[in-house]
Amino acid sequence: MYIVCLDLESILMPEIWINIAKKTNIQELQLTTRDVPDYEALMNKRLKILKSHNIKLKEVQKIIQDIEPFEGAVSFLNWLREKMPIIILTDSFWEFVSPLIEKLSYPTILCNSLEIDEQGFIKNYKLRQKDGKQKTVKALNSLAFNTIAVGDSYNDISMLKEAKVGMLFNPSENIIKEFPQFLIARDYEELKSRLKKYITF
Repeated sequence: MYIVCLDLESILMPEIWINIAKKTNIQELQLTTRDVPDYEALMNKRLKILKSHNIKLKEVQKIIQDIEPFEGAVSFLNWLREKMPIIILTDSFWEFVSPLIEKLSYPTILCNSLEIDEQGFIKNYKLRQKDGKQKTVKALNSLAFNTIAVGDSYNDISMLKEAKVGMLFNPSENIIKEFPQFLIARDYEELKSRLKKYITF
């Protein structure tokens, strides 16, 4: 039996931090895991920037609430749900993604969490475990699932390597050059076409 593990941002939704950067006019927040392979260094930098600009969680959540799924994302997700089980694996945080999951009809989503101080500032973040995406796929493999993983960034690579089938969705050219072993889909129709060969019912 196949199961699909999808990244959230840049697959179904725009990048959360890029939207935060645009709304706050803080250019440094534009960096994502497409640009910086070290996720922990990136997150530590982001939290320092928010604190230095006096931006609290509630202000960030207001920005996130306005983010909409990509055109075609919901219909793709609904199509896929009918074909095989899916889990969304994201390195983002429940406090960020909770305003978004209703827009995707409440899929199963595994994510991390934030620590908030008494003033409402984000003081730290808590990973479920290091390299959680890869470990989730490994656990699913141990349960005799045939895992298909779909991602786009550096922080997805270990998940894609662990999966039985790894796919890159609309990746940057540097990712393609560094990891030519993965299948590529540029849009939802191409991704559907890639996935159809694994549908068993």
